[in-house]
Amino acid sequence: MSTAAETAGTGDSPSHAARFTAALRARERLVGYWSVLDAPPVTERLARLGYDYVCLDIQHGLMGYAGMLNSLTAIDAGGAAVGLVRVVANDPAPIGQALDAGAAGVIVPMIDTAEQAAAAVTACRYPPVGRRSYGPMRAGLRLGPSLAEANAATAVLAMIETAAGLANLKAICATPGLDGIYVGPSDLRIALGGADSNDPALDEEFEAAVAEIRTAAADAGIAAGIHTTDGATAARRLAEGYTFASVSCDLIHLELAAADHLSTARHG
Repeated sequence: MSTAAETAGTGDSPSHAARFTAALRARERLVGYWSVLDAPPVTERLARLGYDYVCLDIQHGLMGYAGMLNSLTAIDAGGAAVGLVRVVANDPAPIGQALDAGAAGVIVPMIDTAEQAAAAVTACRYPPVGRRSYGPMRAGLRLGPSLAEANAATAVLAMIETAAGLANLKAICATPGLDGIYVGPSDLRIALGGADSNDPALDEEFEAAVAEIRTAAADAGIAAGIHTTDGATAARRLAEGYTFASVSCDLIHLELAAADHLSTARHG
């Protein structure tokens, strides 16, 4: 099976986002990259590597609106991947702003209930099915002029990363119009009682929760995504049944590569 990046064509095609979202909804295996740096030339190069998407982290990343806009433009210039945005909160304003800037979809953090998931869906859809305000400054270039086409092409993903979200998992997955869920492993491990985001004492409980989330999404027929620290972990999660996975982030990879080169230069 070809990836969305291989079949989507160039970022200049109005159907680029629609093709990605169709693949996501079909539960095809997709691999993405995570970006926290306000460095559009770097983001453009990452978007050319063959990833299906590059997700800009506005919640915890180091960029504001201008950085998001420039990075989404850079992703489109890369030509293969689509741009997703993890918005700062489940609020119509930042959701609409990310979509108007040209994001193919949003990852909405800290979803605790089905009602909150429904609110995220509503914020992403134009009337009469939602309440997204009309102002597609860049989105019109990516999705086309039709409101129905824009609604159909926009992906909505709810993060499962809290104790309440896990408790309400099945109801969240059953939310009409929700395209998928996305595991935030650091917050989820803490929510399960971890002393920190990597607490090994929670490994058993964490893996059980990861499996429960994966199964709930499959039962609901929606996409299941997860953040991972490296390509090997992404491959393992996809093999387990997750349908999309994001790999690490640009800041971490830059630091790791620099440290490795420093060690080699000094110690051989």
